[in-house]
Amino acid sequence: MKKILIACLVLLVSVAAKEPSSWFYEIRVYRLADATDETRMDAFLQKALVPALHRNGIKKVGVFKPIKEDTIYNKRIYVLIPYKSLNEFEKTTAALQKDAQYLADGSDYINAAHTDPPYTRIETTILKAFKFMPEPAVPTLKGTKQDRIYELRSYEGATDKLYQSKVHMFNEGGEIKLFSRLNFNAVFYGEVLSGSSMPNLMYMTSFENKADRDAHWKSFGEAPEWKAMVVLPQYQNTVSKNTQFLLNPTSYSDF
Repeated sequence: MKKILIACLVLLVSVAAKEPSSWFYEIRVYRLADATDETRMDAFLQKALVPALHRNGIKKVGVFKPIKEDTIYNKRIYVLIPYKSLNEFEKTTAALQKDAQYLADGSDYINAAHTDPPYTRIETTILKAFKFMPEPAVPTLKGTKQDRIYELRSYEGATDKLYQSKVHMFNEGGEIKLFSRLNFNAVFYGEVLSGSSMPNLMYMTSFENKADRDAHWKSFGEAPEWKAMVVLPQYQNTVSKNTQFLLNPTSYSDF
């Protein structure tokens, strides 16, 4: 009996070791006052932060701005930083404070006077990757970078239980699988662990351009899988607020 128990434990450990561990994501939103702020933030991100993150093991960093048609155009910059673990997040944050090149390259931002800050506020959201897409992906887009559309969506739930039902809908329910079949080029799906609007999940998909984005969503709404999924009782009233952000990647974004 003891040998059987030990064998079972070994098997469980072996299976757990084979399951991919979920990544974590940090989304920073820099709120800007004017074009001067935008110029200073671009300089800091492109010349200091992104290179420093690369040096410290973060291979891909996404930097995005609202499309020109958005009322917050020139007023926001979105930064996506993926981490393999929360420990990597903590270690990277500490490492930047000891990175002499980062401190020098980012001096204008880091040492800005209180009377001349380079932004008005920073919003930070921490997410854990969905188990059915445990790590980020770089989109396989072919068009020009400046035309690409990245869509960041936030789905808030009225209660924790309803929110978890929506998470289930993405994973076991097959929504991620449908996005994949329709080539939505998802960058990530994640559960918000800490943010300003909870409970909620966020995810990012990408497209060649606005027309391509609209065509993909039309196909999604007409898909048999979606029509079957959306009427299931367990998935009713799971989203109380759906917020969409259409973004363009900067020239120095890795995504």
